[in-house]
Amino acid sequence: MKKYALISVSDKTNIVEFAKDLISLNYEILGTGGTAKLLKQSNVPCTEISDYTGFPEIFEGRVKTLQPKIFGGILQRRNLPEDQKEAEANGILPIDIVCVNLYPFEKVAKNPNASEEELIENIDIGGPSLIRAAAKNHKFVSVLTHPSQYENFLTELKAGLVSEETRKRLAVSAYSHTAQYDTFISNTLENRFGFDSSSLRLHLTKTTTLRYGENPHQQAALYGSFFDYFEIMHGKELSYNNILDITAAVELLQELEVKSCVIVKHNNPSGAATATTLFKAYQNALKCDPVAAFGGIVALNEKVDAELALKLNEIFLEVIIAPEFAEEALPILFKKKDRRILKQIKRISEEGDAIKAVPGGVLVQNKDYLSDDFSNLKTVTENSPTEKQLEDLKFAWAVAKNAKSNAIIFAKDKMTLGIGAGQVSRIDAVKVAVMKAAEFGLSLENAVVASDAFFPFADNIEEIVKHGITAVIEPGGSVRDEEVINAANKYSLSMVFTGKRHFKH
Repeated sequence: MKKYALISVSDKTNIVEFAKDLISLNYEILGTGGTAKLLKQSNVPCTEISDYTGFPEIFEGRVKTLQPKIFGGILQRRNLPEDQKEAEANGILPIDIVCVNLYPFEKVAKNPNASEEELIENIDIGGPSLIRAAAKNHKFVSVLTHPSQYENFLTELKAGLVSEETRKRLAVSAYSHTAQYDTFISNTLENRFGFDSSSLRLHLTKTTTLRYGENPHQQAALYGSFFDYFEIMHGKELSYNNILDITAAVELLQELEVKSCVIVKHNNPSGAATATTLFKAYQNALKCDPVAAFGGIVALNEKVDAELALKLNEIFLEVIIAPEFAEEALPILFKKKDRRILKQIKRISEEGDAIKAVPGGVLVQNKDYLSDDFSNLKTVTENSPTEKQLEDLKFAWAVAKNAKSNAIIFAKDKMTLGIGAGQVSRIDAVKVAVMKAAEFGLSLENAVVASDAFFPFADNIEEIVKHGITAVIEPGGSVRDEEVINAANKYSLSMVFTGKRHFKH
């Protein structure tokens, strides 16, 4: 009896070589449209589906494989005499291999100028049906949906037997392939048609298994396209905590001006600065808390030169991130064999959703970003901030937004002087920030303060004025705003309200 393999692929990577190997193993190839054309041009014998079924492709190729001879060949159960009799009576031959991947809907959808008609015409119908049929009958049929599967499959086939475990693995991968496809179509059309989502659809490909999670006893893995944003240039593999810290560092850095540096430890900024040079920015960020910086993550938003590379090598850093590294800087940085050097390839988008797991489900919210915070600033005190104070307030506000709540940031000359983050009360956050500044000999005289949420009581003002603070930025919105404003006026502070809170739990 003839052995048949059906091939219909959009991604034609290595398909000619795959088909040639199947023919060498005495398979007859059934192909559709572009696949059949390519195989014939490559001198690979191939029978077109329409010739095999005796029914033409119709509606400009919309219908070609949806035919009983095809699906009967895939779905017939080889171990049931009744199925075999029906197949023989209807002239249906078994198809043992189905190699299919789908129309490039995702690629088309990523084009912002793609029309609705283009989207619709790139929704595959026959392909998913073929894949699901073959996966359902994996006891007898092997289904391949990605070129990466070809080599191992052929190795087993040439050895004389494709194992049941392999067929099961291929079937599960096939269902995953169609699930991802349908997820992308649903999300895209929902957005295109302006419909509210009634369900959260996530289908992310596993990128890598991580060594462990937050702690060594926890298993962890990375899913999705993280490495579309970062290229690992050097060092050992990233850990779960590294990835969280890298994200936190870059999200803050993107809200600062050029020639800025952010140092992150345990998902909190331990120092940040903007300066006239990148070297100076790193120096200033490091001054805020040189102890916390040990083993931290450093993110920079301009090219790292050799001078800065030498400076970075002076302490142990887990990760260094920058958009570019000078050629002479890399050998210096590579001297630390385990330290990760990452090149940021593209900007993290402010659009999209943030997702957190909770018992029985997830919480979903829009990402938090500065947006129009600075266009709606309202001076609420008798004194208005000077232009320099306003620049420092905006800098401190960006840092406060990216620190764990409750967050208090002391800053001057676009440099953090004291950071109080993750405290259970705002007054404690103030005290921690003051303590950290004192620990490293940083004067708070004429500095500014940012608070990620409103000051609930005037005691915060009473505390910060002890240290020479001149200006404050906070959201406002407390029932005691008037009390806080009066306290600020009492000490001749300037205070601006943003009207927007930035908790980060």
